[in-house]
Amino acid sequence: MDIKNKKILVCGMARSGISVSMLLKNNGADVTIQDLKSDENTKEVNILKKNGINLYLGKNPTNDFIDLFDILVLSPGVPSDLEFVKYAKSKIMVMSEIEISYLFCKADIIAITGTNGKTTTTSLVYHILDGEKNAYIGGNIGIPFSENVMKMKKEDVAIIELSSFQLELVYDFKPKISAILNISEDHLNRHKTMENYINAKKEIFKNQNEDSFVVLNYDDLECKKMEKDINAKILYFSLEKELQKGAYFKENYIYINNEKFINIDEITILGEHNIQNIMASILICLAYGVSKQVIINKIKTFKAVEHRMEYVATKKGVDYYNDSKATNPDSTIKAINAMKKPTYIIIGGCEKNSDYTKMINAFNSNIKKVVLIGEVKERLKSQFDKFGIENYVLKESLLEATKYCYNNALDGEVVLLSPACASFDMFKDFEERGEKFKSYVNDFKG
Repeated sequence: MDIKNKKILVCGMARSGISVSMLLKNNGADVTIQDLKSDENTKEVNILKKNGINLYLGKNPTNDFIDLFDILVLSPGVPSDLEFVKYAKSKIMVMSEIEISYLFCKADIIAITGTNGKTTTTSLVYHILDGEKNAYIGGNIGIPFSENVMKMKKEDVAIIELSSFQLELVYDFKPKISAILNISEDHLNRHKTMENYINAKKEIFKNQNEDSFVVLNYDDLECKKMEKDINAKILYFSLEKELQKGAYFKENYIYINNEKFINIDEITILGEHNIQNIMASILICLAYGVSKQVIINKIKTFKAVEHRMEYVATKKGVDYYNDSKATNPDSTIKAINAMKKPTYIIIGGCEKNSDYTKMINAFNSNIKKVVLIGEVKERLKSQFDKFGIENYVLKESLLEATKYCYNNALDGEVVLLSPACASFDMFKDFEERGEKFKSYVNDFKG
């Protein structure tokens, strides 16, 4: 797409909005960035001004203002069902930051999505490929895709984690290899229905053909249903079925195409869900041409991603784990299943209209006490009472919850932060929540 001299409005002045504005400006577009924040005395605003990017701050665009532009670009944090976006769709091209980035990307793209496991899998694939090629990691993790695009060359590779928000409004986006790790209920406060959520995820492979690969979870019903819509080569992984082609797990070994590949005793990250993430990563890297021995050696040196089942410290014989990135019930179920010792689990946060029934049913004898926090704690309390669960307490803050666990957990037990909720009721994001938890733990006496 030739965007030279095109008038483009970018909505959202977070990091991805700023970086896609710079990408567009560097390629000759006339760029304006919009945000509800009105403060013009920030470092980011000064950078935008210095680079000749126009500002429209403190309000949403009017219809008359939108009529001035050729293209509207939405940052992932801006819902696509807002009234001004609906109007724009009827008048001009509306695109995502990911689609714009793709149009300027010369490098190979490996794209990974799913409800859970995206960050671990993306990080592991990057860990394996880094050094084999000049690899860039980004998207929903760390650096925006558009920021990396400005640095990449044709011989490089981009490994990008993609959320359902980022996959809305893509048109020509076509990765060399894509992966959908699993599908479970999430973000219904934005997508409204599971069908909308699943359809957003399916955008990742819609343009792929027989020259590309899609890695899918064989055990996940929604992933399996996607088979009929895929034109690329499908590579399956499974915990439950021995696959003649693809990856499966049996008696402590990961098998690839029915041959032993690696013993999980050589892997440092916890839980069956991470075995799935590792199998997906292996299939991605083999499809990209990486040798078996390189993959094995890199897996052995891979450590847990920050805020994802991350070991924090041991205090008075109690192990503390930070799983702040567990922002939905299914992710917390996976954390619960990974715990093999008596566990104090901290749950709660921002309301996302999630159904917690499956999570509550997943509580096993290893869950000694549930500590409820956040704006959702009263709804969780009522559901616990409904199911006759009594081993819970309510606390007003993450600090209070962590102190309660410190004062009550015994030698040989575990304290796990795995909220099953977003963080925005108390924190800027899940990273800040995880960092606070770690600081509280590290401040305790040993």
